Amino acid sequence: MNTLTLWLARLLCLVGALIIGLYGWFWYTYQSPYGYTPPAAMEQSADGPHPVFVYGTLRSPWVRWLVTGERLESTPALLPGYRREGLDLEVDRDDQVAGQLLAVDSETLAELDRYERLGVRYERVRLTLARGAEVWAYRLLEQ
Repeated sequence: MNTLTLWLARLLCLVGALIIGLYGWFWYTYQSPYGYTPPAAMEQSADGPHPVFVYGTLRSPWVRWLVTGERLESTPALLPGYRREGLDLEVDRDDQVAGQLLAVDSETLAELDRYERLGVRYERVRLTLARGAEVWAYRLLEQ
């Protein structure tokens, strides 16, 4: 083997290892039954659909598919009385946050909770959209 071929083979192995490592991290973090325990006292009815307002990465159909393995339909929605501040919602009576409204079953809601690290990073709270619908939304926990 010449030097170029050897270098390309090593590069290909490195890229392959990186892809496998990223996939493993994604699976462990967002899909596996390990490394995350949901809060015990989270209000949730056994049946769905559960309306969920999303305003960050979950607005993307690709992210929703990666997290849930499903193609979740969404509709545009507005949340009055809040403004988006980084990864969180801050109360602001004069503003509103544009996002997407999802309708999910209990199993999918649990997958979204895991993605948002419910009880670790975010809390799930009830809020009211501009059209009057009561929905779940994720807010950062106080640090």
